[in-house]
Amino acid sequence: MALAFLAGEYDVIVVGAGHAGCEAALAAARMGLRTLVFTTNLENIALMPCNPSVGGPAKGHLVREVDALGGEMARVTDRTRVQIRELNTGKGPAVRAYRAQVDKRLYQREMRRVLEAQENLTLRQGMVDRVLVEGGRAAGVATSTGLEFRAPAVVLTTGVYLESRVITGEAIYKAGPSGQMAAQGLSESLRGLGIELGRFKTGTPPRINRATIDFSRMVRQDGSPAPLAFSFMNDPTALPRDQLPCWLTHTNERTHEIIRANLHRSPLYSGVIQGVGPRYCPSIEDKVVRFQDKAAHQVFLEPEGWDTNEMYVQGLSTSLPEDVQIEMVRSIAGLERAEILRPGYAIEYDHIVPTQLTRSLEVKGITGLFAAGQINGTSGYEEAAAQGIVAGINAALAVRGEPPLVLDRSEAYVGVLIDDLVTKGTPEPYRMLTARAELRLLLRQDNADLRLTEKSYRAGLATEERYRRMVAKREQVEREIARLGAVRVPPSDTARALLEALGTAPLRESTSLADLLRRPEVGYEALAPLDRDRPELSREVVEQVVLALKYGGYLDKERAEVERFRRLESRLIPNDVDYATMPGLSTEARQRLQRVRPDSIGQALRVAGVNPADVTALLVWLERRRRA
Repeated sequence: MALAFLAGEYDVIVVGAGHAGCEAALAAARMGLRTLVFTTNLENIALMPCNPSVGGPAKGHLVREVDALGGEMARVTDRTRVQIRELNTGKGPAVRAYRAQVDKRLYQREMRRVLEAQENLTLRQGMVDRVLVEGGRAAGVATSTGLEFRAPAVVLTTGVYLESRVITGEAIYKAGPSGQMAAQGLSESLRGLGIELGRFKTGTPPRINRATIDFSRMVRQDGSPAPLAFSFMNDPTALPRDQLPCWLTHTNERTHEIIRANLHRSPLYSGVIQGVGPRYCPSIEDKVVRFQDKAAHQVFLEPEGWDTNEMYVQGLSTSLPEDVQIEMVRSIAGLERAEILRPGYAIEYDHIVPTQLTRSLEVKGITGLFAAGQINGTSGYEEAAAQGIVAGINAALAVRGEPPLVLDRSEAYVGVLIDDLVTKGTPEPYRMLTARAELRLLLRQDNADLRLTEKSYRAGLATEERYRRMVAKREQVEREIARLGAVRVPPSDTARALLEALGTAPLRESTSLADLLRRPEVGYEALAPLDRDRPELSREVVEQVVLALKYGGYLDKERAEVERFRRLESRLIPNDVDYATMPGLSTEARQRLQRVRPDSIGQALRVAGVNPADVTALLVWLERRRRA
């Protein structure tokens, strides 16, 4: 006990300082909890061991939601970006998303600066190899040096470091990403607590020297000329406007021949790698084998920062031997003389089977123990940060003795992500996709603040300033929609000429500005000649107004779907249900339900292997229990 006292006592301990750990720690500390963060290396806080980018379809939605909840990823991205673009602008608003290239080292420095300046937060370098649990409750952690640190809430955010090993061809060694130390011992501790672990694999491409690239043979890709910001709290026009280009090239038949000729040396195909890799970010070996009809695959050259020659080769993830990587890279147009600075590699690691978690990201059966990020079987910085802020908020709420913050599928992409993990599990590293969200028109990136800021504010994380700004925006949107509905436009010569120029039907009678704006051909700015008294509004407010009017019918349909969803979610299932003895269930349903232990009928419907007949049997049992 003396040793534990000497080491320290806290309210929340976060193990790991990657993107999940940073958000979890900041959330807990900002909610007033004394928070300790462990990292194996203080120089690698918020490390970006893979691509130098943040955002993209669905991932950008997550970043905006982390920001709306009071997180830090969006703000640090805005300060450290080297390029930003809006993707899918030619598609519907549900799938539009920001993607920023960032200066990796600058991002790390900025995030560390934020953590070090945060009140209630302590950083410490050390290797945690044991979670302390007493009486079914988290009690703290122990380090490899024998020290104990006590806390009633522990958040595990260990990323891909658990018993990790790096593989490049025949070279195999125990390590984490970018040559960091692997986490030894913690997996054994978790198994000792009855937690089931799985084994996954991910990988990275080689990095090459910018000075050895022939960009004249590639297609240049510049950032957006319009000012953009990830964070709701940042003014896009006040951010730095300088940007670096990315470049596009392609593999070719020669590249594919080199890969096919060396598959026997690939750890993926020789049986060396046992872990399951990500389906939506396959290695180049996988792409060549699986898509044999494709003559070429895209390869993007992305700068890793302002002051480095290192370029990330997006699309060329590989674990082939280094000599094969050199030959492969130099077969690509523009890379004929390229020098590899860092070879690509695969990394295998342990992860928690996520169906053992509740929707608050707490481990079932161990009060106060939470997990977030790649330890839960996900991939990506954005998925990690989103889980991290939810786990941090809920760790703080647990210490306070307050109910957890649970976001459902109708409220946020974060809710979809967590629900998928804890209800369905994941057979491979999980990646967030817009297609996973059934109500994606409601869950757009542009309205994340309107959806989530109030929830975070009520939980004690989002600041008063952020909340006031959100409320002001919401009120402006509501007033402008009402004003546009009230202003009538008569069928005048001016209106006739304007509508004819826009290619839309002429007016037959007096029509509201709102009805005119609902027409596909008519934009908000185009109506200015007919709307002399319009107020001065920000781009963000105008965007909400336009989307609300143009997509009103579709949004109403999704809101009706939300009500149906909520009715199913409100049918709660008691925690003490014994599915093994419940009549009418299939054998598979009994096993799956016993394992997941869903909170509601809605969640039970989403459990893999549970069919409508099983749900009917469950409803009958619940009704009998209610009457009894």
